[in-house]
Amino acid sequence: MKKFLSILLICTLMLGLVGCAGGGATKGDDFKVGFIFLHDENSTYDLNFINAAKESCELLGVEYVLKTNIPEGQECYDAACELADSGCDIIFADSFGHEDYMIEAAKEYPDVQFCHSTGTKAHTEGLKNYHNAFASIYEGRYLAGVAAGMKLNEMIDNGEITEDQCKIGYIGAYTYAEVISGYTSFFLGARSICPSATMDVTFTGSWYDETAEKEAATKLIDGGCVLISQHADSMGAPTACENAGVPDVSYNGSTVDACPNTFIVSSRINWTPYYTMAIKNTKEGKEIPTDYVGTIGTGSIELTDFGPAAAPGTAEKVAEVKERLIQGTEKVFDVSTFTVDGEIVNSYMADVDTDPEYAGDHEVIVDGYFAESGEGFRSAPYFDLKIDGITLLDTKQ
Repeated sequence: MKKFLSILLICTLMLGLVGCAGGGATKGDDFKVGFIFLHDENSTYDLNFINAAKESCELLGVEYVLKTNIPEGQECYDAACELADSGCDIIFADSFGHEDYMIEAAKEYPDVQFCHSTGTKAHTEGLKNYHNAFASIYEGRYLAGVAAGMKLNEMIDNGEITEDQCKIGYIGAYTYAEVISGYTSFFLGARSICPSATMDVTFTGSWYDETAEKEAATKLIDGGCVLISQHADSMGAPTACENAGVPDVSYNGSTVDACPNTFIVSSRINWTPYYTMAIKNTKEGKEIPTDYVGTIGTGSIELTDFGPAAAPGTAEKVAEVKERLIQGTEKVFDVSTFTVDGEIVNSYMADVDTDPEYAGDHEVIVDGYFAESGEGFRSAPYFDLKIDGITLLDTKQ
């Protein structure tokens, strides 16, 4: 018997990092949760998910298995099947390119729930056991942009730059709607405070490439950008900023320990509310929303503490704007605040259903604003307008 238990333990550990906690479950004490992550703890993006996974499972008292460094390919399908075969009742994946493989696994294991963050196809696939989730991170990036605008104004007031030198640099991974939505909301937040702000954007073609992200930040700084932000997952850009003494707004976690002289703030999605809800609902036999959108109100959007580089009064200004976002009196993508080719956008058919031609299929201008991740649409971003004031130095699909 002891030999059998030892073999069972070894096999279980081979499946991934296993965490166990006590507590009952409607589906039985052997309830298990599986997680698939694109990278490991060295990626700020994946670490954010990993921390939420552990917190949610330990809060609910369920066993969990973490699979890290799973590429956006057949490896994801294999990992999902291994987790399902090992007894996982619900399985999560965290990267856009995992989606097709999660859908394939969901079809093969109809009794297992599959939840995919940042995906776009749950509402068109029609599977009862496949779900997408995202959050209104564009609101968090907008608030981070407000902090950036405050910093630009401080630099103007101190005589470090002039109003026409307020150029922001931004490093993105790919020219996807998710990234476009992110850098645009950040820019609009900055320009709501510093109207003369402009922004240059460059792309690395990878979610995690420390060398490429560092080189991209250096290129932007050499090109006259006086403040940097990013939608990429390594410490490359923040390190370049610290070395150059350029203020930085990071993503998915504070970089203040490594960059004490340049860190302003960071925004992130807190996945704990979603993970907790989805796991709890599965245990209790309840449905999981097909498309879940976390908000500031659900505790899904957070900013870190402000770093030493933040301008005086930043915390107060951000709190003021945050309250207006919560109350709905301020909209991130208010069409009166931006133009495209010099024109206000009064109507736009966005590609919400994501067909192969990426054709527009839903009118998304509602009551004077672009309804990003709006009710009745999908959870993942679909804002892909190229607004005036932002220059793309390159593109990467």
